[in-house]
Amino acid sequence: MAPPKVASTQTSPLVTLWNSYNDQTPARLKVIDSFLVFIMLSGIIQFAYCVLVTTFPYNAFLAGFASTIGQFVLTASLRSQVNPASREQFPNVSPQRAFADFVVGSIVLHFFVFNFLG
Repeated sequence: MAPPKVASTQTSPLVTLWNSYNDQTPARLKVIDSFLVFIMLSGIIQFAYCVLVTTFPYNAFLAGFASTIGQFVLTASLRSQVNPASREQFPNVSPQRAFADFVVGSIVLHFFVFNFLG
């Protein structure tokens, strides 16, 4: 005889995390998070291409991969500075100032990446 089925009211931790993220995260942070996922996937694809296909223009791979890592770090910094939950950690940094720092940092990063390409 099969044991009786008990109705489970527990949900998966991933479902709980996803629902909490959708309910509590502002739209601006979701846009930044989607850009972070895009940058991460771009870096994974570049690394996989280098490992599986070729490393012929090695300086191009290094420049592209360094660009993805640098842009990820700059974007993660932007996210932490504009997050309303971490406002007390950055009391003197407005969201406009954080975005200006992000833009200037990105320009400097890509200037060095472009020069590294040759």
